[in-house]
Amino acid sequence: MTTLAILPAKPVPWPATARLHPFGATPSGEAVGAIELDNGEGIRARILTLGATLQSLGLPDRDGRMADVVLGFDEGGRYASEGHYLGSTIGRYANRIAGGRFTLDGVEHRLPMNDGAHHLHGGPDGFHRRMWTVEEIGGGEAAFVRLSLVSVDGDSGYPGTLRAEAIYSLSADGLALTYRATTDRPTVVGMTNHSYFNLAGAGGDETVLGHKLTIAADGYLPVAPGVIPTGGRRLVAGSAFDFRESAMVGARIREAGAEEQLLLGRGYDHNFILRGADGSLRHAATLEHPGSGRVLELHSTAPGVQFYSGNFLDGTMTGKGGRAYRQSDGLCLEPQPFPDTPNRPDFPSARLDPGEVYEHRILWRFRTA
Repeated sequence: MTTLAILPAKPVPWPATARLHPFGATPSGEAVGAIELDNGEGIRARILTLGATLQSLGLPDRDGRMADVVLGFDEGGRYASEGHYLGSTIGRYANRIAGGRFTLDGVEHRLPMNDGAHHLHGGPDGFHRRMWTVEEIGGGEAAFVRLSLVSVDGDSGYPGTLRAEAIYSLSADGLALTYRATTDRPTVVGMTNHSYFNLAGAGGDETVLGHKLTIAADGYLPVAPGVIPTGGRRLVAGSAFDFRESAMVGARIREAGAEEQLLLGRGYDHNFILRGADGSLRHAATLEHPGSGRVLELHSTAPGVQFYSGNFLDGTMTGKGGRAYRQSDGLCLEPQPFPDTPNRPDFPSARLDPGEVYEHRILWRFRTA
């Protein structure tokens, strides 16, 4: 099958493996499955059928000590009701759509408003709350799982029946995720993964403010109240948004007096305009934890990446190991189309027509320094 070619795999000392096992149930009693991916070199990822979610990712530090580096829950069913989209697949459309509405071919489509006056991450019943079907799992040079979901015409207000796939592939080269979708009517689509990373280890006491971050972007999209893009573009040079060279996440995050944008987002919650051609797999960001030496390199085919510094984690949600997740316990780097694109004809299009195939590729590479 072609999915094994998503990632050029390096030789491994023993085959990568994928195994499916139960992982609890939703409050309504629906069984949640977990697919354990092992790349044959000690890196492991757990993918849930609920939300096509990255539930855990075990990475070694420079001394070989392993730690899970993504926030989440120990029980699969909790992803059906808890907030913050921990590790989940976002769809049909990632980020915000202003006013919960957009017009396509002269027809207005109204969407549920679940973020004040706006539509966020596909609405309250988005793809993160859906049970995905396991179509195929396998191993060898890469351990992989292919999951599918059908979103019917009118689902959360979106036109067209969308048939979506999420393909996770773990090899010696890293973890790849490919989203694909087709439709029977013109629609809009923009899917991403919403993992919260903490390379110090998600079970520890260290926040991400001491992580070093590089983003391959010369500009970003400023926002108005409600975190909706103003429609303009702003250069990062000379601002708290300049991550062209590696900088500490927390070095300038409190400079709201000089940077009104930090006040509007309660920290970083902005879309950065990636260099390079939309649709080409290219470097988007690098995250590094100096203490452990863990380094994550993000590559994507999307036009932008949303950098979110975990501003709304407030200690009211209990995650893995009974830990209360607080502000900046994790950060998100979400490759995606620009927010509110369906209402912004000057942004790169998010339209999908019958006969076309939507594809978004994400690659996380791991190393130590």
